[in-house]
Amino acid sequence: MQRRTFLAGAVAAGILPITNTTIIAQPSVTKIIFPYAAGGAGDTLSRFVADAIQQSLGKSAIVENRVGAAGRTGVKSVATSPGDGGTLLLTPIAPISVFPHVYGDKLGYEPFLDLEPITQLATFDFSLAVANRVPANTLAELFAWLKANPTEQSFATPGAGTLPYFFGLQIGKAAGVDLRHVSYRGSAAAVNDLVGGQIPIVVTTTADVVAQQKARTIKVLATSEEQPFMAGVPTFEKAGFKIRGNGWYAVYAPAKTPPGILDSFNKVITENLATETIKKRFFDIGMVATGTSREKLSHIQKVDSEFWGPIIKASGFIPQQ
Repeated sequence: MQRRTFLAGAVAAGILPITNTTIIAQPSVTKIIFPYAAGGAGDTLSRFVADAIQQSLGKSAIVENRVGAAGRTGVKSVATSPGDGGTLLLTPIAPISVFPHVYGDKLGYEPFLDLEPITQLATFDFSLAVANRVPANTLAELFAWLKANPTEQSFATPGAGTLPYFFGLQIGKAAGVDLRHVSYRGSAAAVNDLVGGQIPIVVTTTADVVAQQKARTIKVLATSEEQPFMAGVPTFEKAGFKIRGNGWYAVYAPAKTPPGILDSFNKVITENLATETIKKRFFDIGMVATGTSREKLSHIQKVDSEFWGPIIKASGFIPQQ
């Protein structure tokens, strides 16, 4: 477990002090549990939330990377924590709207019952990228090449059971190609092998391939959403394939946390998300800052659960326990 405390520097990072906001009396320290390892977008988002709470509410904020069981360990620890404002969860979409369909009654928590939505932080989309050695510059050219070269019909993702994994299955089905999955431990290793040409295709979040696309060490052929930081790259739908889906990060509290505490955190986070400094900070890492009401996040997580459920079921995926 890694723990990081955020003290001074919030103002320089673009965090707004919020006046006339009731300071939560107890406990004096808020732990923000991120259920994955430090690094990448999760680090940026956890720093943002910690800074916002510290600067705007006058509380100390500690970020803990509580890893294990594909994120389930950290989520469960929050679900079983007291609802007193002392513990929050910062998580991507998967443990909330995807894992119930993957793990069923072995999940260890019920996201819609054990956690209280606070706000969505940001959205991200998915990309299909190919190695420069692949003689294709469009999806149509890629799928024609794959059909002519069956030994190349493989795609890598950050891991089996992740959203990129299920997104990749959608792609293969839409293209009529039986893509074989190659599982990596994280996106960095997969993208490195893509740059080196060891793997022909990677499906991952767009944020994972922005830098390589700009450097032209790989080719991003399509994204699930139109993004300004991927100018010139079509969406799957514009390329003629009915493939969609995106992801998000959000903040939660344990069930039975009083509404006043939830509203205080929502106000602090959403008002800071609306600043141009924070929007650019998120944009630079390939994400779009959002900020929602608690009710809107509750709606989003349920809609996405209904969207991904049939896709996961159709895949026949069985996780390793």
